[in-house]
Amino acid sequence: MSTRKVGTQRAFDEAAADFAALGRYLWEPIGAATVAAAGLGRGARVLDACCGTGASALPAARVVGPEGVVDALDLSGPMIGELRRLSADLPQLRAHQADATAWETDGYDAVLTALGIFFFPDMTDGTERLISRVRPGGRAVFTIWRGGSMVTAGRYVGRAMAAVTDSAPPPEREPGLIDRINQAESYAEWLSARGLSDVDVVVNELRLTMTPEVAWLVIIGSGFRGLLSDLEPAVVEQVRERYLDSLRDEGVTELDVTTLIGSGTVG
Repeated sequence: MSTRKVGTQRAFDEAAADFAALGRYLWEPIGAATVAAAGLGRGARVLDACCGTGASALPAARVVGPEGVVDALDLSGPMIGELRRLSADLPQLRAHQADATAWETDGYDAVLTALGIFFFPDMTDGTERLISRVRPGGRAVFTIWRGGSMVTAGRYVGRAMAAVTDSAPPPEREPGLIDRINQAESYAEWLSARGLSDVDVVVNELRLTMTPEVAWLVIIGSGFRGLLSDLEPAVVEQVRERYLDSLRDEGVTELDVTTLIGSGTVG
């Protein structure tokens, strides 16, 4: 497992409860839009990769009904534990702590991944692996952030950490493939190159109102949580106060959380 993968899993393990709390503001609307793009019917067999606490897996399970099945996969044990709790009344949803890129079952009617493929050590290889799990004529739906989404929150919390700890801001992530395909046209081209036909990319415009509660949940209920992992609780509280103060002082009241929902038919 790569260092990046270990760090990502640790952040999401720690964030599980707060991730679920952020869900109604952020993950659930994105998950619902991802499911809608798949055009699922009753009885469908679905693979939901990088499922988190079920933002797309839960609505997918409700759509396919008891005649269908949703295999939901995530590396994080705490996330899967939370999903099992939330899906207790949905026996068609089977939650697995598993690596989506190593999942062997195939023949699915659809594969869904909401905000997950860019965490794969090799984004292209991992995405193609998921596509290969779908039957011919089935659908693949992969949701990613549009360029610029979420970055304001990361920038402000990074500055707050630097001020509180008297250190340099956290280093910026090195640019990768995701930064070259995070606009609708380039994303559609990339999905088509993966062998999908009838590719469609929907720009799902979404703005999050940054109340103090939501603004902090964006940090502790997402991958940003990893920035705080090595800080003592008292220091985290100072970072929280500095972060929220800076948002208020600079008049930041909204966060761009727009996504690109890319879908296509498997050949």
